[in-house]
Amino acid sequence: MTDRHAIQVLDPRLANQISAGEVVERPASVIKELVENAIDAGSRRIELELEAGGARLIKVRDDGSGISEDDLPLALARHATSKITSLDDLEGVASLGFRGEALASISAVSRLELTSNVSDDPRQGWRVVAEGRRMEPRVTPAPHPRGTSVIVRDLFFNTPARRKFLRTEKTEFGHVEEGFRRLALSRFDIGWTLRHNQKTLHQLRPGDDVASRERRIGALLGNKFLENALHLDIEASGLRLWGWVGLPTHSRAQADQQYFFVNGRVVRDRLVAHAVRQAYRDVLFHGRHPVFVLYLELDPSVVDVNVHPTKHEVRFRDGRLVHDFLFSSLHRALGEVRPNSDAPGADEVAGESGAASAVDGEGGAQGVSQSGSVAGGASESGDAGRWQQQPMALRPSSDERHPGANKVREFMAGYHALHPDHEESLLTPQATPPGGVAAGTALAEREEVRAARVPAPPMPEDDATQAPPMGYAVAQLHGVYILAQTERGMVVVDMHAAHERITYERMKTQVHGDALEAQPLLVPVSLAASPAEVATAESEREAFTRLGVELDVAGPETLLVRQVPTLLADADVEPLIRDMLGDLERYGRSDRLEAHINELLSTMSCHGSVRANRRLSIAEMNALLRDMERTERSGQCNHGRPTWFEMSMHELDKRFLRGQ
Repeated sequence: MTDRHAIQVLDPRLANQISAGEVVERPASVIKELVENAIDAGSRRIELELEAGGARLIKVRDDGSGISEDDLPLALARHATSKITSLDDLEGVASLGFRGEALASISAVSRLELTSNVSDDPRQGWRVVAEGRRMEPRVTPAPHPRGTSVIVRDLFFNTPARRKFLRTEKTEFGHVEEGFRRLALSRFDIGWTLRHNQKTLHQLRPGDDVASRERRIGALLGNKFLENALHLDIEASGLRLWGWVGLPTHSRAQADQQYFFVNGRVVRDRLVAHAVRQAYRDVLFHGRHPVFVLYLELDPSVVDVNVHPTKHEVRFRDGRLVHDFLFSSLHRALGEVRPNSDAPGADEVAGESGAASAVDGEGGAQGVSQSGSVAGGASESGDAGRWQQQPMALRPSSDERHPGANKVREFMAGYHALHPDHEESLLTPQATPPGGVAAGTALAEREEVRAARVPAPPMPEDDATQAPPMGYAVAQLHGVYILAQTERGMVVVDMHAAHERITYERMKTQVHGDALEAQPLLVPVSLAASPAEVATAESEREAFTRLGVELDVAGPETLLVRQVPTLLADADVEPLIRDMLGDLERYGRSDRLEAHINELLSTMSCHGSVRANRRLSIAEMNALLRDMERTERSGQCNHGRPTWFEMSMHELDKRFLRGQ
């Protein structure tokens, strides 16, 4: 028989060290806990100072409300907090640090001292430290300005096993800096300073307007992020989503620039991740990850932030509503962006002035704009020869939105009258005809014939104020690219990639109309299912029917698939249905079936699009440009590659040193 130990109360220090294992993983997690307390104290300035990646020293100083002398002994006690007093407070908690164990846990694995002052008299400060095995607090007078300073020295000095798991100074500071980015992005109204080994690395001024926010994002994530991001602000059903999402062509190999905040708290949530992934599914290059800084605001009572000790995860009361709101908002924002033709200052460098447009949201107002290369639309010139890529999806156009469309028709009508064969380009050199007639003479004779047929209309470029966003075709390059002249400069289009997207979107609209065309299976497919899968099949029967799937419950652990969409009649039904059940159970939504159909449509559209090296007439090129303006997500082909880019006259002038 093995020896049994009597049950006993844990030593306070040991209990705190065990608790520290949950919330204190490395220096970055210590900083997160201390800074969240500083934010909750109403601070407007927070300074962080570290040495040796935080292993030797961590100092967090704020100008918040401070802690009184009487409360200081409780500040280092376990489960002591001023932020909640009842279960009702917990269910609607809006503060960040509320569990009341962070300081006690940190002090158990380091040498911690806390100095604070609640008055404006710097002589009224007090310091508290925990001493001995029972961690008794000792309070002494200490000068300190209004606010609080927490100093953490020699992290894990008394837990060698934990200290061995710390990485190199560079690695640990990398985690600290990433945590600092999250915190600084969570509160734009707070000024932040970060120092490491006596060197100031970040000094961010507070500011809560769009220009100030973009300045901070540029400082933390780089101006490249802003140059290729859309700003959005959408409200519906008691939810508000605002922030910046990267264009599909500005993606990364790793998911290292993805920041999502719920009521000011940075979270990593699988429901959120799934909604974002769905929104980018049709436009992102394979294996790439989108970039975004997004803020979701909702009633604190409908989100549970007490799911995990580190508070990285949340649980929404109505996960389906949140998922659908996120997906539809991002999907619409990515699909309804158009070039900067309507933006103020469109004659400047493309991308250096923001384009703003108002779009009706679902149940609320939606604003979407492309961020400029400088916060607030201010211009900072980059490399003189840099090609400014703007592979944005275009908003559908109409005669009312683009008056230039009428000019295009007028120009094309005149062009057809002059070129009934539709194959002779206005810019194609003419060969010398038989009999040795000079090319110039032949050209003059042709012009006389044309003048007799119909008066030649003015080139639409003569009235650039009404030019459509993609401009007018000028030439075809090597049978692959279309060169067009725009109001701002020139556009180069990959004709196959662009036509592939246009064809794909048309096919999707036709197939995913009011209802998918379905086909009954000759022999129903029987699936062995768990009770949870059976319950999901029953509760989501309407969702399956809408997607063209007839799914019946044949027993407590058996499902029958009787009907599937016609396009998927030859697909492997069982794994598809299981994946759909899993998605519906976890997220309240499934796009598996739609994704399978879209894969087929993508392949079909690729084969049905214009091929490279096919010569197009000017009329055909202009028709393709107009279709791009009417097609959502036309900035990327079906595989996520860009379909076009623009180079402004300003950039062309720089390249040729004009005006230098």
